[in-house]
Amino acid sequence: MNVLGIETTCDETACSVVKDGKTILSNVLSSQIESHTRYGGVYPELASRLHVDRCVPMIDLALKEANLSKSDIDLIGVSYTPGLIGAITIGLNSAKALSTALNIPYIGIHHIEAHLYAAMMSSKDTLNFPALGVVLSGGHTLLLKIHNIGSYEIISQTVDDAIGEAFDKVARMLNLPYPGGPEIEKLAKIGDPNAYDFKAGFVKTKPLHFSFSGLKTNVLYTISGPNAKKSQDNLPLQQKADIAASFQRAAFSDVVKKAFKAASTFDCKAIYLGGGVTQSAALKSMFDKENHLKIPLNFPEQGLSLDNGAMIAGLAYHKFLSQKTSDPLDLKAKPRTAIC
Repeated sequence: MNVLGIETTCDETACSVVKDGKTILSNVLSSQIESHTRYGGVYPELASRLHVDRCVPMIDLALKEANLSKSDIDLIGVSYTPGLIGAITIGLNSAKALSTALNIPYIGIHHIEAHLYAAMMSSKDTLNFPALGVVLSGGHTLLLKIHNIGSYEIISQTVDDAIGEAFDKVARMLNLPYPGGPEIEKLAKIGDPNAYDFKAGFVKTKPLHFSFSGLKTNVLYTISGPNAKKSQDNLPLQQKADIAASFQRAAFSDVVKKAFKAASTFDCKAIYLGGGVTQSAALKSMFDKENHLKIPLNFPEQGLSLDNGAMIAGLAYHKFLSQKTSDPLDLKAKPRTAIC
């Protein structure tokens, strides 16, 4: 089954053709990073307008690179939640139009679930369940127990900032470009991760939940003083590097510690990680170093960490086999929907 995947939940127009949920025939993406850099983050209205311009060309390019025509497509998968409502609508309406024109089914896909599936489709081993799902991105931070593809139980999530959002905000404090994660990681390589005693927040009644707002504020006061009056422009390079390294160490160590605690508590046989933050080499190194459980760790392969169409197409294949029918044409784009 050849599945066309369309992903437009945020600032990337991504399309892919995947065969039988696993074999990627094409995976193309048009990034909007340059257009949003001046704002220090994604400007929703601009993102929607750019998706209008780029969605059809990306679909055509995905088909071309897969050496297929529209008549060779058996199913369309498209992200419909969560994300920017305007951006999602562009991709969803494109999928509905193609489904109607080609008389083939389409399936709406939950964006977070697709991020987890990206690690599953990248795995060379047999999928092991129950497993722990770890989603780390600009908009989401959560741990889930995965009973099977399509069956999840939320263990914990962030009570304030997502981890990727925290990285972007700290990067702005350090006058680093957007997106912040890769820039902080680059700077942290020459810094001392123990120079500052930064710590992520602890939620007393929910110890596996995440909180990064206090950590972010601690960084702000370290840079600008308790009244935030000192200039951020006069920081020596080494001090900036030490702050970046210490922040990265605090944020990632909190995730790693809670992930392994959850895996042990909920008797998980493997860990599957998804989301843009998982492309960090520092995060992968920390997970490997702290894996005293010797539990299999599954990260998305190159090109599947950030938003992409392949994870949408791959998951749509399994969803269609399960429900055996197309989603209705009145399926609506939703900015927020729980995965379970």
